[in-house]
This record gives sequence, C-alpha cells and structure tokens, in this order.
Amino acid sequence: MPPIPLRYRIRGSIGSFFRWRLSRMRDAFLARARHACRETQERTLQRLLELNADSRFSAEHQLRPGMSVDEFRRRIPVSDYALVSPYIDQMKTGNHRALLGSRNRLRMYAVTSGTTAESKLIPVTDRFVEDYRRGWQHWGVGAHLDHAKLRVLKMVQVASSHRRFTTEDGTPCGNISGLVVAVQKKLVRWLYSVPSAVAHLTDPFVKRDAVVRFAISDPWVGILITANPSTLLQMADHAVANAESLIRDIHDGTASRVDSAQDKRALQPWLKRNPQRARALEEIVRLHGSLQLSACWPHLTCLGVWSGGSAGAYVPQLRQTFGEIPVRDHGLHASEGRMTIPVDSNTPSGILDIESHFFEFIPAEEADAVKPNVLGALELQEGGEYLILLTTSSGLYRYNIQDVVRCTGFFGTTPMLEFRHKGAHISSITGEKIAESQVVEAVRQACDDVQVRLETYTMTPRWGEPPGYTLFVSLPGSGQRAPEGLAEAADRLLRETNCEYGEKRETERLDALDIRVLPPESWLRFTESRLGAAGGSPEQYKHPCLLPDPEFEELFLRQCGLHGAKGGARC
Repeated sequence: MPPIPLRYRIRGSIGSFFRWRLSRMRDAFLARARHACRETQERTLQRLLELNADSRFSAEHQLRPGMSVDEFRRRIPVSDYALVSPYIDQMKTGNHRALLGSRNRLRMYAVTSGTTAESKLIPVTDRFVEDYRRGWQHWGVGAHLDHAKLRVLKMVQVASSHRRFTTEDGTPCGNISGLVVAVQKKLVRWLYSVPSAVAHLTDPFVKRDAVVRFAISDPWVGILITANPSTLLQMADHAVANAESLIRDIHDGTASRVDSAQDKRALQPWLKRNPQRARALEEIVRLHGSLQLSACWPHLTCLGVWSGGSAGAYVPQLRQTFGEIPVRDHGLHASEGRMTIPVDSNTPSGILDIESHFFEFIPAEEADAVKPNVLGALELQEGGEYLILLTTSSGLYRYNIQDVVRCTGFFGTTPMLEFRHKGAHISSITGEKIAESQVVEAVRQACDDVQVRLETYTMTPRWGEPPGYTLFVSLPGSGQRAPEGLAEAADRLLRETNCEYGEKRETERLDALDIRVLPPESWLRFTESRLGAAGGSPEQYKHPCLLPDPEFEELFLRQCGLHGAKGGARC
C-alpha cells in the first residue's frame, strides 16, 4: 500500500484545529441528548415559533412564541403537504412572508422524489441550511473520530444540482446537498475528489462517467458518500464497462463524454493530464482483469450511505464490491429535514436530532386512526415502531413525512431510531400487513441461504384463488432462469418474520410466493420512468422492494414501453 503523501498529512494537521472546534460542538449536542432531551425539544419549538412568527401562516393559525406544546397541537392538526401547499404557491411568486418570517431568508426549494407521489417543493431557508450543515458536521466528526485515517484522506461525494430549475420569482429548485457542496469554503473543498461542477451535469450517464473519472484519478480517497448505496454499485459497474475511455481521459486531461461547451468550461480547471495515474489504472486492469474500484483506492476506509429499510438490501453487494470496510449510515434525512445522526458504524440507528426540529410520533398501529395518540420523544418505547412528525424552520408544522421508524433504545434521555420503511410500503391482501423491511430481510437471508445474487427486485401482490405474492427479479448478466430454491426460502422467512403472513399461508388463504425474472434493461427503463415522474435526482431515488399494486407487471411493462410483452421466466 503506497504511503500517504506529506502534503496530505500537513493539510490533515492544519485541519485539526477545525475538527477540534467541531468536536466541541458535537460533544455539546451529545451532552444535551444524554441529559436534556425534553428541555432541548421545548426550546427548539419556541425558536421555530419565533422564527416564523410574523408570517401569514402563523397569523392565520394563531401561532405565537411562548405557547405550550398542548396549545400548539390544538392549533395545528397532524398534517401533510396539503396544509402548506397554498402558502408555498404564494411564495413561488415572491411572497415569501406567506409561510416564512421576515428574518428567515429563503435560499432554495428542495424537490422531493417520493416513489409514488408527485414532486413537492420544500422551502430551504438560511436557518434550515445551518441546521442541516450542523447535523452533517456531527456525523462527519464522528466518522473521523472512529476512523482516524480519514483525517488525511479525501472523499468522493455524489450530489445533485440545487439549480435544476427556478420558480417564477427566480428561486432555485433542486437538491440541498448540491447547495451545501457549492457553498463550502475553499479549505473544505480540497477534501472533495469530485468537483462541485459535476453536480450540474444533467445527463445521468454523462454525470456518472464524470464522477467515476474524477474519483478514480485520485488514489487518496478514504470515504465514499452518497445517499443511495446503489449509486456506488452503479459506479463500480461503470468503471468496469468503460475502463478504456476513463483511463484515456485521465491520461489526456479530458472528459470525453461531456459534450456541452458550457459544462466543459465549468470542468476545465480540474482537467489535468495525468499519465502516471493512467498507467497505475492500466496495471489494475492487468492484475485484476477489470477496473475494480476497491483496487483504485487502497486507503478506502469507510462507506457513507443509507443502510436502513430497503437500502439495506444493497449492503451485501457493497461488501462484495468494496470489501469488509465499515458502513457509516447517513442517518435518516430527507428534503424535509434531518431526523437522526448515527454515532456508530455498521448500524442504521442514530440519535434523534433534537436541536434542529421539533419531533412528534404516532404509533405505527394507529397510522389510520382518526385521533391517533401523538407522543413526544421521551414517550417512545424501545422496540416500538412509529410514524415521525416534523416541525421545521422551513415552515413545516407537524408534518407527517410517512416514515416508519423503530426505537432501538435511548442515548441517555434521547431516543435512538432506525428507518424501517415508508408508511405506504405496506401490503395487505388478507390482513397480513407485510412491510417493505420484512421483504428486504427475507430476500436478503434467502439469497444467502441459496447462495445467489439479485441485481434488483420488487415484491407485489397477485390476485388469484388463493391470492399470493410474486417476487419480480433481475439477475446478473443475462440470466433468465429463476434461482432454484429462492422462492421457497423467501416464503419460509416471510412466514417466520410476519406471523400474520405465516398464519394466512398455513390456512391457505395465501398462496406460496413465486418468482418472475424480468430483463435488466427493462428495470433500468422502469427506474428512469419512475424517477422522471417523481422529478427527483438519481441520488434520491429509493427503489421500491415492495409495491402494494397487484398490477405491477402491467405497470412495469407499460412504463418500459413493452405493452403486451408479459411473460418473464417463472419459478
């Protein structure tokens, strides 16, 4: 393994002062989480009420600083986007005071990318960005403390543009991660191997090529950061499939896939000839038979991705691709806000971010209740599952984000939570109420049991007598034969995981699980179609491992432009 250059060690030493300051801030947050969850949450609510006190929304709903939590709940019902949508419509024409206070400056709108809902515009204010960055700083300092080698290495972070389009009044709309990267200080930008200009590339293939091209040109990468773990697997596949052109670009100092003159000008400062690195990459291909990313970065120390819920299905593939290095979960965050901050690697569980938002919870079993029992953070029970509600600096109040979380324990007084699944990702034909997380766990274990690997999969109900479930899968390469024993193994594990499913199977009210193989290229078109409909970025897209739509195959074929082409390989 090559030694880390002296200039990297010097820059790491210079950065030690800033890490010390950030460590002090993180320690203060952990102290409040350990001893003062209730008091911190009450102060957070008052700060948020004061921040937007002179908005039209606050006036119309009689919100004021100093009101109690009970009074706040009486004024505002448990809500969704419909509550704030009329006010955001006014904001888009320039009337920002409709939802935000006069001291709460709007920076952009984050575009959501739910798997079933239309796109929504979530306001992002100065205070929201401050809270968002603080949460990431806590996360980053924790990773550096646990993995000291990262202090002298660089990172590959995949982000999307915060300026994909603008509203009528000129406010940019896009991805908040792109804004945070764009406004980083020069000292911090040095830590990134991929220049921020790459985030603004619009063609998914060209952007992926540019990300991989810049990333593999830097041998001193210590951590890969992106929300969706499948993004890293796509990068690995891209490197193998396009090794020759990538190495040539690094040798010549070009980005041959970028054909826009404007994009080429934006990338030009980072396009330097590097024949030495090109020769090193050619040697990797010679030794390993392909351009393997794990060999490109001998100092790779950590992966920063989502690992909870359906994203956990990709963790075994990450291990195969990058080796047995720690996975540091991003924490639960979305366009609407950051909810948790993990403090350990190899777990999706994290501390509730009690400083940024005011949180409430609805027990998952009361999700459809007319008057659900709404709980505060201290009222959660270990092992319980809850829908999470957010009140934020961006003008969301008691917002039901439809995320189901499990309380895994407490950090002192503050709950530790892990993401389980979206509330909509629950399927029930005969009362079995299968959750997406149960499907992910069952399929992951079944693949291990029968020693097979799936590229992609989605389970959906099917009508019949009796009804049942079908697991639609994509196999590596051009495989079209369903893996032997996988259906039986997954069905058995679902029966063990979900007692209602087991009981319905035992009484033959549900038929056995079966498997259908659909072509990999069709899955790609399906993903692109869903992403286009949702309006989000590829990094935000969460592939649904469970869809409660029994007409999935027809929907799948229609979105792929394969009308009337039913009939994949069946188990």
